[in-house]
Amino acid sequence: MAEIEKLTDQELARRAKLPRYEELGVYPFGHKFERNAFSTDVIEKYKDISEEDLLNCTDEVIVAGRIRLLRKMGKASFFNVQDKKGIIQCYIKMDDVGEKNYSVFKLADVGDIVGIRGGLMKTRTGELTIRVKEFTHLTKSLKPLPEKFHGLTDVEERYRKRYLDLIMNDDARRIAFLRPAIIRAIQHFLDNKDFVEVETSILQPILGGASARPFVTHHNALDKDFYLRIATELSLKKLLVGGMERVYEIGRQFRNEGIDITHNPEFTSLELYQAYGDLGDMANLTEEMFRMLAEKVVHSYKLHWLGHDIDLEPKFRRATMAELVKEKTGVDFVNDIVTDEQAFEVAKKFNVEIEKHFTWGHVLNAFFENFVEETLIQPTFVSGHPLAITPLARKDEKDPRFTQRFELFIACKEFCNAYTELNDPIDQKERFLAQLKEKELGNQEASELDNSFLDALEYGLPPTGGIGYGIDRMIMFFAEVDSIREVLLFPTMKDRGGDKK
Repeated sequence: MAEIEKLTDQELARRAKLPRYEELGVYPFGHKFERNAFSTDVIEKYKDISEEDLLNCTDEVIVAGRIRLLRKMGKASFFNVQDKKGIIQCYIKMDDVGEKNYSVFKLADVGDIVGIRGGLMKTRTGELTIRVKEFTHLTKSLKPLPEKFHGLTDVEERYRKRYLDLIMNDDARRIAFLRPAIIRAIQHFLDNKDFVEVETSILQPILGGASARPFVTHHNALDKDFYLRIATELSLKKLLVGGMERVYEIGRQFRNEGIDITHNPEFTSLELYQAYGDLGDMANLTEEMFRMLAEKVVHSYKLHWLGHDIDLEPKFRRATMAELVKEKTGVDFVNDIVTDEQAFEVAKKFNVEIEKHFTWGHVLNAFFENFVEETLIQPTFVSGHPLAITPLARKDEKDPRFTQRFELFIACKEFCNAYTELNDPIDQKERFLAQLKEKELGNQEASELDNSFLDALEYGLPPTGGIGYGIDRMIMFFAEVDSIREVLLFPTMKDRGGDKK
C-alpha cells in the first residue's frame, strides 16, 4: 500500500483504466501485431501524391508504435504514432472504426503502444495522415512521458534512463542506429578485403597486448585470478602464426581507468592484422576506410567535431613524432638530444614533468603530448614512436631508437594505433623483460611476460601490419558528438547521492 501512495495522479489514473480495458475484451499489455510499413517509409512513398489521388487510393498501411501526441475531440481525434524510423499522424473517427473500437481508443494516453490499420489522406495543411480503419491497443504505459527530456539540465538523467532518451530525443535515436550502421560498414569493407572476423577470449591469464590498468576477476573452479582483456592483439597474432593471414575482431575491452567525456572503462575496439603487410598498408587501409564511412554512412567528407571543421577528402598528413616536436619547440630529438641526461635537461628547461621510469624515449613522447597533440586538427598520421613506449612494435631498421608505428590524430584526439609488428621472438622477450622492470619501478600499466605468445612467435609470425581502432571514438566523430556517453547505450555512471545500485 505504501508503494501505491507514491504514485502521481496521472499514474493512478492510468492504472484505473486497466479494468476498463478488460471490460472491453482488450488485454492491456499486448500481443503479437503484424505491420506492413514504417512511418517514414509511408511518408516518403505517398508524400507527393495529391489529395484527390489519395481519396481514390485503395492502399492500406498497417503501422505500430508509441503515441507521442494525442488530441481527443469527441467523435473524431488526431494522434501521432512514433516507430523506430519516425513519426506519422493518424486521424480516427467513430464512424470509421465503430463505437466499440473508438471506446478502446478513448482510453489511450500519450506513451501507449498501439497498432493502426488504415488508408491515407491529407489534412487541410497538407500533412500526410493515416485515416484509421482499426485501432489496436497493444501496451499500456503506466507512467506519463516527461514533457521535456532532451536538453535536461541534469544531462546524466538521459544516460541513466536511456529508454526515455530514445523515446524523446531524435538525436539519441539517430546515434543509436548510426552506431550499428558504422560497424556493419566496417565489417563489409574488411570482408571485401579478404579479412576474416574472429572472436577471442575476454578472460586472460596474462596482462598483455597494450599498456593499461586492468580489471581483475577470480575464476572459482580454477581458483585463479584472470584479467578482463585490455586488448586482443596477442591472441590475434597467434592466429596469423596459425596461417589465417588476415583477421580482425570488433569487441569489448576493459581498462580500469578514469571516466570522462572521452573514456569509458569498457569500450569497443577494432583490431586487425595483415600478414605480409606493414605500416604503410595500415595507413592506406585506414585512410580508405575513413573516407568510405564518410561517403557511404554519413554522406559527407566534411564533419564538425569538438569545435573543429574536419575535411576527410584531402590526403591525410604523415609526419614523425620527432619532426612535429621540432616544428613546435625547436628541440631536435633525432640529432641534438640523444642521451637520457640531455633529455632530462631539456625537459627541465621546458617544464616537462618526468617520472621515475622515464628514459630519452619517454621524454620525447612527453614533449609530443605537451606541445604537439593539441595542434593536430586535420587528419595526421604520427609515426616514429620511441622504442621505450612501444614494446610490441618492430624497430625502425634505419634508426633502432624508434619503432615502425603510427597513430592517427583528428581534432587533437587519437583514433588508432598501428604497427609493423614485431615478429622476432628474441627481441620480443627482451621487450617483455624491460616491461617487467618498469612494473617493478611502479608503472602499473606495464605488460607481463607472456610465454604462450613467445612460444607462438618461435614457430614464425609472417611480416605483419597491425592496427587497433577505438570504435566509440570513431562513432563520436562521425556522429559529431563530444561525449562518449552519447554513443554508448548504457555508459558506466557514477552513483548518485544515496544510489547504491
